Amino acid sequence: MMKPKVAFICVHNSCRSQMAEAIARLFASDVFDPYSAGTEIKPKINQDAVRIIKKLYGIDMNKTQHSKLISQIPAVDVVVTMGCNVVCPPLPARHREDWGLDDPSGKSDEEFIRTAKIIEEKVKDLANRIKNGQINKGESLD
Repeated sequence: MMKPKVAFICVHNSCRSQMAEAIARLFASDVFDPYSAGTEIKPKINQDAVRIIKKLYGIDMNKTQHSKLISQIPAVDVVVTMGCNVVCPPLPARHREDWGLDDPSGKSDEEFIRTAKIIEEKVKDLANRIKNGQINKGESLD
């Protein structure tokens, strides 16, 4: 059975969605294939996010990821929006949920660490729900 594809979507694909992709690759790549994308892109990933993810998880997002548009990722099974408070364009998926995360950009390292830890918890929860077949059944679990 093929692993489901999960897209983490945020407007600029430079901070929260990139953090989610990196954390999901570390903790959930055995369950799903993670992607991140946005409706617009920035020339580079938020460097505070890069620094914190490297410090917490040993992942250098500057080497492993780049900012992408929604049109640049494959068709996905699950769409997770980060909580940008904007309407994301429709992206076909079997399941959608919004994580309602505040953008830590321009804030303290503590805010970035807090956001990363929340994303880690949510990624692990999503992986468990996929493993347990809850997402496949089309249940909305937000």
